[in-house]
Amino acid sequence: MTTAKDIMHTGATWIPAHETLDRAAQLMRDHKVGALPISANGEQDRMIGILTDRDIVVGCVAMGHDPSQMTAGDLAHGTPRWIDAEAEVEAVLEEMQTHRIRRLPVVENKMLIGMISEADLAQHLSDEQIAGWAAKVYAHG
Repeated sequence: MTTAKDIMHTGATWIPAHETLDRAAQLMRDHKVGALPISANGEQDRMIGILTDRDIVVGCVAMGHDPSQMTAGDLAHGTPRWIDAEAEVEAVLEEMQTHRIRRLPVVENKMLIGMISEADLAQHLSDEQIAGWAAKVYAHG
């Protein structure tokens, strides 16, 4: 049985909700990632959202806002999705497909231990599994 923990990449980097988007972009660059979990008031045990590079571009820059004035918390919307480390890959795919998300935090004992991204799926799944996932996540409508 392959689990979420088996296919994730470890060491997700947090960003506090009060941190600016320009700092978020710097962290993404430095850690070579496209998403950061947003923590409430710097508490790394309470995730209030996930900030992506696309969120910064579309939700800030394209709207004419200054990324040095907007915060990660300003772009935290909805309830963040996550998966238990021991969940089977089928549950990972279902969660990502159902919510049409491309990155999924992995939690163990209520602590974030990693993230699953498209690249992780590509490395660990069959071509058939990836094709089915992509068809549902990228479907229009």
